[in-house]
Amino acid sequence: MKTSIIIKSFTLLFAVLFYSNSLTAQQAKRQYYQLKTYTLKDEAQESRMDAYLKDAFLPALKKAGIKDVGVFKFRPNNYLIADKIFVLIPFNDLGEFEGLDSKLANDPTYQKAGTDYINAAFDNPPYQRINSVLMRAFAEMPKMEASKLTGPRKDRVYELRSYESPTEATYLNKVDMFNAGGEVELFESLDFNAVFYAEVISGDSMPNLMYMTTFPDMKTRDAKWEAFFGSDKWGVLKNEPKYQNNMNKADKLLLYPTEYSDY
Repeated sequence: MKTSIIIKSFTLLFAVLFYSNSLTAQQAKRQYYQLKTYTLKDEAQESRMDAYLKDAFLPALKKAGIKDVGVFKFRPNNYLIADKIFVLIPFNDLGEFEGLDSKLANDPTYQKAGTDYINAAFDNPPYQRINSVLMRAFAEMPKMEASKLTGPRKDRVYELRSYESPTEATYLNKVDMFNAGGEVELFESLDFNAVFYAEVISGDSMPNLMYMTTFPDMKTRDAKWEAFFGSDKWGVLKNEPKYQNNMNKADKLLLYPTEYSDY
């Protein structure tokens, strides 16, 4: 009898340790993303930033082992001025993020190719300001999936969304709604071609989460969202008592990838 109890205890302990180790391994595989937004004042700055990103920054990132870097601009819109460039950079861990500046500083090829940007005069900068957001991938999508869309880049729609919550607790509830609640799964079932879903761990609109979905054109984008809101799954999920009042603001940006973007 005692032997049986001991065996069962060891079996339970092993199961708990195995689950814990598996969970830790899964958590460790979640990528980090930096979204850098450059605000520009005119076409001259835009041209200089395009040259820097295309000829210096992206090649240097590839040399450092960082691939699938997305560069985006606003789609033509009567209400938004196309004065920003968005750069989305994936990192395997925070050490890679922290060490990037040092790698760039010690890369002579980058230093030469990016001299106009790096050594710009104080009264002639290549941008007005940089905003940076640091994110950690959702457990349900631990790694970035660079969009495989084809067709003219100007026609594509890369939709970047930020969902803000009233408090940290309601924010965690919204994150749970995406993961355990099945919101990510619903997006995937409807072929939203997500690039990432992530928790914002440092930014200027916290607490919030961000994600990006992609479409070949606006017509497809509108049809996909109509299918999403009309789905039985969403009808049930949005009315779940435990997921009520977990978001108080949603920002959406409709972007397209530059010609030198990795996707």
